[in-house]
Amino acid sequence: MIILRIIIYVMLAFVGFSIGRISHIIGGHLKAPHHWIYGIILILFGIIFYQSNWGFYLLSFGVGLLISDLKDFLAMKFYGIDEVKEKKFWGID
Repeated sequence: MIILRIIIYVMLAFVGFSIGRISHIIGGHLKAPHHWIYGIILILFGIIFYQSNWGFYLLSFGVGLLISDLKDFLAMKFYGIDEVKEKKFWGID
């Protein structure tokens, strides 16, 4: 049972990462908030609701979003256009 939960959490983190990467590739030219912010918000809601399954689901999905935009998070870029030199799915921008 615990193995199944871990697999679900990893899959949700990967879905969050995938959505973050796709939004970076497709919408990176838009002047908008960076998606790591949404990841932080989801992580906070996950921590607040940690007693339910939804809390862990939000936490996992938020971690995936945060990892997909880790470079902008570390540079503390909140709003603006992403300067995409090379559009790639497997990477951290």
